[in-house]
This record gives sequence, structure tokens and C-alpha cells, in this order.
Amino acid sequence: MPTITTRNPATGEDLQTYELFHDTDVAKVVEAAGTAFETWRREPIQARADVVRRLATLLRDNEQELCELMTAEMGKPMAQGRQEVQLCAAICEWTADHGPDVLADREEPKEGGRALVTHQPMGVVYGIQPWNFPIYQVVRFSVPQLVAGNTVLLKHAESVWGMGLRLEELYHEAGVPRDAFRSLLIDHDQSDDVIARPEVRGVTLTGSDGAGRQVAATAGQHLTKTVVELGSNDAFLVLSDADVELAVETSVQGRIANNGQTCVAAKRFIVTDAVYDAFTDAYVEAMSSVELGDPTDEECALGPMSREQLRDELHQQVTESVSKGATIRTGGEVPDRPGAWYPATVLTDVQPGQPAYDDELFGPVAAIIRAADDEDAMRIANDSRYGLGGGIFSRDVDRAVELARTEFDTGMVNVNGYNLANPHLPFGGVKDSGYGREHGEEGFKEFVNTKTVMIDD
Repeated sequence: MPTITTRNPATGEDLQTYELFHDTDVAKVVEAAGTAFETWRREPIQARADVVRRLATLLRDNEQELCELMTAEMGKPMAQGRQEVQLCAAICEWTADHGPDVLADREEPKEGGRALVTHQPMGVVYGIQPWNFPIYQVVRFSVPQLVAGNTVLLKHAESVWGMGLRLEELYHEAGVPRDAFRSLLIDHDQSDDVIARPEVRGVTLTGSDGAGRQVAATAGQHLTKTVVELGSNDAFLVLSDADVELAVETSVQGRIANNGQTCVAAKRFIVTDAVYDAFTDAYVEAMSSVELGDPTDEECALGPMSREQLRDELHQQVTESVSKGATIRTGGEVPDRPGAWYPATVLTDVQPGQPAYDDELFGPVAAIIRAADDEDAMRIANDSRYGLGGGIFSRDVDRAVELARTEFDTGMVNVNGYNLANPHLPFGGVKDSGYGREHGEEGFKEFVNTKTVMIDD
């Protein structure tokens, strides 16, 4: 069988070689997951919640090992890895605490009797997950589905297969039956075969908009429910009355967190003319001071990108943007060293037709766009095929909230801050950033059968 070798992006050194599953083995795993569903769904929901609560404890108990594995496989700075582990444990606990109530039956009146509305599990939920948050992406989709009574199959990104297999061990140690959670080491063609299986009743993907289109189309051929959380070029607006110092500090962190490789990272900074010079000068100075560091160092703020190929693709986007009129204010050069390194970079003079304006820059590159006024800034923010997240900096919080509610064409908006995910708040986007939600009550109910039972008394 073909093999895949993972590589340390900080050093370029090989880590581990894995053999892909044979097609017959994949079929057996999917069939076993379908069989396990018939038993798992009949476990009391509180018992399933207790398993997930034990998983939270195991994640915390193994924090150091998990952080070291993340750093080795995809270059995440250790301190940020610890935050990811703690977030995942919190997701498990919130899900265990609230799942039984969110999914509880309810009675409704009807003429001549009454009705029961119940949320029942559907079957196998298949998750296709990326490398950038190698624990969080798995926990986010799988934990609510397990509590709901579904069983789960995971296709993790090839570069973090070690994490996929380690999480499988921890889920089983927590009490998830062996066949109710499995990590598949498979390629794209095999993945399409999994989607086509009758046991698979739901497919969720986090990835690029191109991958989302392909997976959604494949699932659609089989009328299989999908949730897709895709890329974005999130706009953060610095309005004319913004606290510029706060905007700069927040925007640096919003751009370099996770080495700039976050779907809801702050990527386009749309700055009104009134504060453009003050913001841009201070932001360029702050980004210029961000140093590339050893991701195993607890003080590291910016480590390597996950793969040299992705680094090179990002640099090509920068180069093309410059050729079409953008200006590099800091960074923008590939360091002469082994590994997938790229510096904190700022582009100005960003206009439509440049990758920095139109596309997603999945790395530590910021695009600053000048707007004539606040209204123009909002127009530019929505001038995107994406719609995952975004942000507004303004001293008039009520006005900013109203803009976020009624004008910002995205699934999530920050006001005077930068936030990633909260277990109880819906997460997802619109337009080419996908559809469906994860987290919160909305995420719980994406892959359950909301069934109505009508009773004549």
C-alpha cells in the first residue's frame, strides 16, 4: 500500500511513516461503525455524556504530550497548543453538561391530541478535518455527535495522522466503543467511497472552498446531509472613531495566532481615511517586531507554517499582489533556512484583482485597505465571496453592534476584540465560507433526526 511520511515543519525532518488503509479494511471499518451505532444510540444519553466528560479529563492529563505532538507535526507554538487542549476539554464539559437538555424531548399540542418532538441520532457521521487545529477540529465535530448517539469516522489531514491516531486511543480510553470512533488513514478517492456508503448519514468538512464544493457535490449525489466550514478572508474594520492602539494590538494577535493559519484570522484590515496613517504606521511597526521563534519555546509568538508547499503558495500570492500594485511594508521574503518559515508581513495599496484582496492568505500576511469613510469600509468588507467572520473597532459600541447585526454579511463578528471559538456559541459562515453550524445548540442538532410523533388521545 502507498505510504505517507509526516514532517516537522520547523526543521524539515521526517517524523513518521504511515501506510494507507486497504480498501477492504476501510469497508470493514465503515460497516463496523454502522453496527456500533445500533448499540451506542441505545445507551442513555447521560451515559454518553459521562464518556465525553472523561475525555475532558484525559485531554488535560495528556496536555504536554499532545502539545509536543502538535508542535512536531504542524508547528504550533507550545503555549497556543496548551490553549487548544484546554478549549477542547471545555467543549467536552459543556457538551456533557448541556447535551441531555438540548436534545430532550418536548411535547406540543395538536388538534385532537398532542405531539412529541424528539431528536434521534442518524447513524455514522464522517468528519474530514484539517491540520491547523489538530485536536480542536476533531473534538468540535465529534463530541456533540457522540453525545447525540451517532458514531464517528475521522479522516484527518495527512500531516497530522499521528494526532488522529492518538485521539482515537484517548476516545477509546474514555469509554467510546472501539468501532464508534475510528481514524481512517485514507486518500481522497477512498474518502469519496466512504461518503457513498449507506451507513454514513452525515458528512462534515473543514477546509478550502474548493474541497467543500467537491465533498458537498459527492455527498449530494447520495442525498447525505453536509456541514462545511470553509476558508475566508475575514475583514476587520477600523472605523473613524476607533481606539487605534487597541485596534493595532488586537489586529497583530488576530493575524499571527496559530502562525497565521486560522480560518477566522483577521486578514483584511479595512481602515477609514481618518485613522489610516495612524493605524498603518503603528501596525507595520508592531508586525515588524514579531520575530520567528522556536515553536517548542513557551515564549514563541510566531512559528513555522505547516508545510513548505503552503509557505511557497502564500509567497506566490504576496508576489502576485505586489506585481499588481501592492506594497510590502514589512516581511515578504522567504528566510534562507530549513523548514516552512515565513515572516510577519504587511501589504498596503491592496486593491481588487490582487490575491491579497480577493483570496485567502493562509499565513502571517496582513492586507491593509484604505476606505474613504465608515460606510465605504462596510462596503469593502462585504465585497468578498467569503463570509465566515470579521470584526469592527469603534468607540460607539451600540453602533458597531448594529452594523454587525444588520450589515456584516458573515456568520460571526467581533466588536473591539478578537475571539476564536466558544463551546456555547454557534460557529460557521455564509457564502463561499460554507453552511451549517458547529458548537452550541445549533451544532448539536445538525446531524440528528428531528422527529415528530403525533398522538390522538
